[in-house]
Amino acid sequence: MYVANEWNDYEVIDTGNGEKLERWGDVILRRPDPQIIWPIANEDKTWQDVHGHYHRSSSGGGSWEMKKPIPERWTIGFDQLKFYIKPTSFKHTGLFPEQAANWRWMMDKISGANRPINVLNLFAYTGGASVACASAGASVVHVDAAKGMVQWAKENLALSGLGDRPVRFITDDVFKFVQREQRRGNRYDAIIMDPPSYGRGPSGETWKLEQSLYPFVESCLSILSDKPLFFLINSYTTGISPTVLNNILSMTVKNRFGGRISAGELGLPITKSGMNLPCGILGRWEE
Repeated sequence: MYVANEWNDYEVIDTGNGEKLERWGDVILRRPDPQIIWPIANEDKTWQDVHGHYHRSSSGGGSWEMKKPIPERWTIGFDQLKFYIKPTSFKHTGLFPEQAANWRWMMDKISGANRPINVLNLFAYTGGASVACASAGASVVHVDAAKGMVQWAKENLALSGLGDRPVRFITDDVFKFVQREQRRGNRYDAIIMDPPSYGRGPSGETWKLEQSLYPFVESCLSILSDKPLFFLINSYTTGISPTVLNNILSMTVKNRFGGRISAGELGLPITKSGMNLPCGILGRWEE
């Protein structure tokens, strides 16, 4: 497991009964998590003394119950990186803290490459990986289909004092963007992707990870440079093993470029129990 254990501004305080108790800076939130199938060891007053509690609805979705006033959005930091946090209607806050384990790895790879590195970040959300790569000196192309998420990413880059770095923000369908990059002959030294389990394209195209991930990764081979640095796949799709990502990368990127692969779970330390909370999987290829 790759555990994101370098945080000061974020903490999983406790877990149990399908929920996690988290500290985001000075704000305490209580949110559901389907991986937490164990009971709360001691449901003390900290579980009630929260700023916000997200309740799932039996009909799907859910809503926040705000128990204390909080800012519309606030800032947390990881190393020199800064991010805006805001509770959204779909329980998320605009950041996945477990990804800090990947940020650190990518920053080390880029800073140690001793050459210019061009990074393509696909399904790039609010830009955690884009900000991390830019901070390490890479040129970044950030692609996401959601205009609001791309704007949030731009603000995170500026918040981190990196607004002058070579980062292009593109609101587009990632599949069509990759196809256009193939035709234009553009190449990247590193590709990051965090694809959804299921989705629809702008023309009604269906994305289902189990059917679409392999051909999409394969299609990305044609936009890798002659000497790529890394290729990272994240997944939060239930039931997919890290070995699946290992095998996909082995049959595509490693088959063409050699290198090595590592795969496993992402996790966050739980302060109260000393255990780790599983938070999705990753597959990494590196030169």
